[in-house]
Amino acid sequence: MSNLDYTVEIQQKENLTHDVVRLRLERPEGFEFTPGQAIEVNIKDSAVILEDSPFTLTGRHGQNNLELIFKVYASHEGTTLALSECRVGDKLTITKPFDTFKYKSPGTFIAGGTGITPFVAILRQLNQDGKIDGNELIFANKKVDDIFLKDELHRYLGDNLSIVLSKQNSKTYYYGRVDNAFLKENVKIKNHQFYLCGPQGFSESIKGHLIDLGADASKIMVEY
Repeated sequence: MSNLDYTVEIQQKENLTHDVVRLRLERPEGFEFTPGQAIEVNIKDSAVILEDSPFTLTGRHGQNNLELIFKVYASHEGTTLALSECRVGDKLTITKPFDTFKYKSPGTFIAGGTGITPFVAILRQLNQDGKIDGNELIFANKKVDDIFLKDELHRYLGDNLSIVLSKQNSKTYYYGRVDNAFLKENVKIKNHQFYLCGPQGFSESIKGHLIDLGADASKIMVEY
């Protein structure tokens, strides 16, 4: 990893689900970012050099701390596991922020699991700025226990929040996959902006469905 520019302290650690962690970090003086941007992270003074992995900043740009939300892949014994084992007070090194997602115009955000993280930052900022109207979110997870930030997202979006579960049938949420039939029934397609983020197979599949249904490929932003 290169270009590590700041040393920050972990100020707060919270488990949002059984495998999703939120860290709040000290915000260095002069550190500015745009919602949707990401950073690379390492553990200061660690003998282990972590693999290069972007972590989206999920807070608003006016907050006095930095926030990361990430899924822990324990079986990989990699970056997310190492970060999940850090404690409040530990030091991390982080890079300057770089672009991943840029908000263009109101549209439909479609996220798979922790692929929602760039959208969290964008939606928080839009809500604070009074510009949330016209946006909707489809949040795909496997089971109820995998859902996080539901109440906050519902406050922002109301009925424009749809949660889809692929491996648990629930009376509260859609059951199945975000496939051609679901999109045709629930989403405006023509001349509409889309933002997709999640596992590569998830995002590519949805992009294909949207194009098949008549969406403009130039209006589909994809990140993995």
